[in-house]
Amino acid sequence: MKTAPMRLRCRSLSTKPWQLIRTTMKHSSRDLLVFSDGRLMHDVIINAEVNCEINLFNYPFAADACPIALHTWSNYGCGTMLSLDVVYLVNKTNGDWQTTEVNLLTQGLDHHYIMVKLSIKYLNPFITLLLPSILIVLADVVSFALPLGGGERNSFKVTLVLSFTMFLIILNNELPGDGECSPIIRTHFCVCLVLLVLSMLVSLVLTRLAKDGSIIFSCCTKGPVPKKEEENEDEEAKADISVVQLSASEEHGRMLRKVVDFLEDFDAKLLKSEQYEQFASRLDKIFFWLYFIGGTIYFSAMTYVMVNYECEINHFTFWY
Repeated sequence: MKTAPMRLRCRSLSTKPWQLIRTTMKHSSRDLLVFSDGRLMHDVIINAEVNCEINLFNYPFAADACPIALHTWSNYGCGTMLSLDVVYLVNKTNGDWQTTEVNLLTQGLDHHYIMVKLSIKYLNPFITLLLPSILIVLADVVSFALPLGGGERNSFKVTLVLSFTMFLIILNNELPGDGECSPIIRTHFCVCLVLLVLSMLVSLVLTRLAKDGSIIFSCCTKGPVPKKEEENEDEEAKADISVVQLSASEEHGRMLRKVVDFLEDFDAKLLKSEQYEQFASRLDKIFFWLYFIGGTIYFSAMTYVMVNYECEINHFTFWY
């Protein structure tokens, strides 16, 4: 008895090399051909739906092949013989996945299988997953154009970190699950979050450095002067004024010295503040170029790994 033709449907994302979900068989006709030597030939159509483990390491640029074993049994020449002449595609696309090729192959003498090659249509996952992460990191790089002081840059970077965190929370249940070859896109999102947080922390530290010239946070603050001390200082000042009698020229000179001392102190503080800002600005530029070059190298390397690296999976464990 021979069976032909056979139609197979494949779906991805399973925990086993392949697993038969359901199968249906119907007769192609009611005719039965009987040969003189006792052999029978009858055509049946078998629809089999299977789950197959797909290598998702390169997601969303994933592509893999799924072997589907075919067996028939016979004892002492009596039984079923399977004859496959032509294997062709019935439905090439299903959602984001597409079937690129099917081949009838043999392993050993009696192991026959159909190798179904699948690939994902990467445009939709790239737009919804990779592109937002690239744009958020790019916005973080461009945010270095904002002034270091004033708080606008820090507020913008905090907003980016919170936005990306919400983005990951939303996609947590939508990303492909773990397996023998876990999708590297999970590592990519983790690295992007680390870059954003690192950039935010450096910006906060440089803002403090530009203002105070130090990154050491002091918990001690100068408290208000007690009233008794203020009264004593006022009484001493009044006593000095009441005892010492100055002429108009001496009083004018004393006022001029106070004004000069005030201006000199103000210029010194202003010069020191400018030095702090210049030092922080130099560090900010150095970090920007390190961040830009490192981010460019990382995204180039990650794209290369996603597209070209192959994680090997043994699809023929069901034969051992």
